[in-house]
Amino acid sequence: MDFEYSDEQRLIADLARRIAEKYPPEYWREKDERHEFAEEYWRDVSEAGFVGTLIPEEYGGAGMGMEEMIVAIENLCRYGTGMAGVWYLMLTGIFAALPIARYGTREQKEKYLPRISRGEIEGCAAITEPNAGTNTLRIETYAEKKNGEYIINGNKVFISGVDRAELMVLVTRTIPYDETPRKTMGLTLFLVELPNKSVKWSPIPKHGINYSHTCEVSIDNLRLSEDDILGPIDGGWYVLLDILNPERMGFSAGAVGLAKLAISKAVEYSKERKVFADPIGSYQSLQHPLAEAYSSLECAKLMVHKAAWIYDKVHRPPSNPRDLNEVVGMARQYKEVGDATNMAKVVAVENAIKAVYWAMQIYGGYGYAKEFDVERWWREINLLRLAPVTQQMALNYIAQHILGMPRSYR
Repeated sequence: MDFEYSDEQRLIADLARRIAEKYPPEYWREKDERHEFAEEYWRDVSEAGFVGTLIPEEYGGAGMGMEEMIVAIENLCRYGTGMAGVWYLMLTGIFAALPIARYGTREQKEKYLPRISRGEIEGCAAITEPNAGTNTLRIETYAEKKNGEYIINGNKVFISGVDRAELMVLVTRTIPYDETPRKTMGLTLFLVELPNKSVKWSPIPKHGINYSHTCEVSIDNLRLSEDDILGPIDGGWYVLLDILNPERMGFSAGAVGLAKLAISKAVEYSKERKVFADPIGSYQSLQHPLAEAYSSLECAKLMVHKAAWIYDKVHRPPSNPRDLNEVVGMARQYKEVGDATNMAKVVAVENAIKAVYWAMQIYGGYGYAKEFDVERWWREINLLRLAPVTQQMALNYIAQHILGMPRSYR
């Protein structure tokens, strides 16, 4: 096994670091406090090609894989951006670009992918609902077919970036849950151009990551055609997996990067801060937790890269993205991706939380002060206990699908 970056990945890491250093923690502190989108940063990551990492070259993208996206995310987060390094790329580069690149029709790819690659349009995904939460199969947003078009009604929650998005990947039911031949059938994804008078949103005040708005969304008699369907009708769950697994990989890499950023700042502070005669960095009670956290983060990093490597190795676009049997058949081969992704998420997030906790401890009272940024990273890293999947649900997956233990929930 080769643990070295390729020459191309090394260039990506270097470019990501240069961009991140251009937008240091104080930049994000100000954006978070003002609840402002980072326009300049978005322009730079778009021009660098990171938004189009997963888009084929024929549509203006880089034609790369999840490994390269992970390299970009980790280094952006590690060298200054914190959670923003994964957040912005996730909303457009993964939520919107990836499913279109893999499951879009030729017309959909030509219409949207070049503009996404150039950073001209932003995207989002509308998945979560108030009454479903983690159980995506129980969503209630319904697309009813009438006279050759689909009329969609429903409500979504925790939809980040919808306030700015020009394109939304909308997850609906086209067969009621209780009528499906099997539980994973009956979901259909649509591409929705925004703004649209039938789609209304309102921001949810939240604890952190306020340089991006997260919203409630109401959908009232939204009318779409079959041309707007992404992937096979009733087979949207299998397309959705191609969003959820890369999402977990991306946030796992972001957790590693953010935690290393917090550690590096805490180490700098520990060398300068003296309480008694010596720098506090010489105290083993502070050295050991950071050393342990860093070691664990390096292990988590390897697991994240393994998940991305497996994804890139086994995933390929279907020859006919509307063919339900082909899409379902392909998805059944991808268990190894889900295994690695969920294990990566668990170890990356748990150890990132420990790292940021001890970084905050090293700062003492100043760790609670905004000017040192670690309090913001603490707010950001704790989101990942809950999303993109809770730690408990990831552990349930590992117990059931890897260890072979009985299913623990219904």
